[in-house]
Amino acid sequence: MTSPTPSKPTKSPARAGAASPVATSYEAALEELEQLVAQLDAGQLPLDQLLTRYQRGAELLAYCRARLEAVENQIKVLEDGELKPWDAA
Repeated sequence: MTSPTPSKPTKSPARAGAASPVATSYEAALEELEQLVAQLDAGQLPLDQLLTRYQRGAELLAYCRARLEAVENQIKVLEDGELKPWDAA
């Protein structure tokens, strides 16, 4: 019974960030994602940090996509179930 307890706390800190919201807003998530992309593109990170930041970027990307889909669904409801294209002019 002692061995399952240590393995669970080891995963808990890694999951602690996942338990809380990924970001406070779409804009905050997008800004953090842009910063991560810049860090990854710079190519100056050690392998461990590279992997950690890539995983964080994947979480942020999923959050942003989900928020955009939720807004699109709300617009669909407002437009009587029909999603209409945005007019530029």
